[in-house]
Amino acid sequence: AHKTMTLLYPGAVSSALGGSVTINCRTSQDVYYDIFTYPRLSWYQQRDGETPKLLIYSASTRASGIPDRFTGSGSNSAFTLTISGVQTEDAAVYYCLGLDYSSHFHRPITFSITDTEVQILLHVS
Repeated sequence: AHKTMTLLYPGAVSSALGGSVTINCRTSQDVYYDIFTYPRLSWYQQRDGETPKLLIYSASTRASGIPDRFTGSGSNSAFTLTISGVQTEDAAVYYCLGLDYSSHFHRPITFSITDTEVQILLHVS
């Protein structure tokens, strides 16, 4: 029987405003690689009241108009989104979204910014 792919996120990470935040996204099995050997792993940002916006695709390629302070990396079953120079507008839900051989999977992480601290809280859907 096919096993559903799941994601494992850190429980919480914090950074000073202007600092750096790293989200590690681990999957229970390797993500699907397309014919060009790019991993089918994307990162999305969804601000409150807005539709999700694509940040990173193929694990490390920034979408059009996304600033270079957003960096994606990783392969197989371990992926990372790094935000350098964290700004207040980074308050959002961030989704790691991937594709295995038969299904999509995703889990959100929420950024909550108060004063000069950024906290990432785990939300399990």
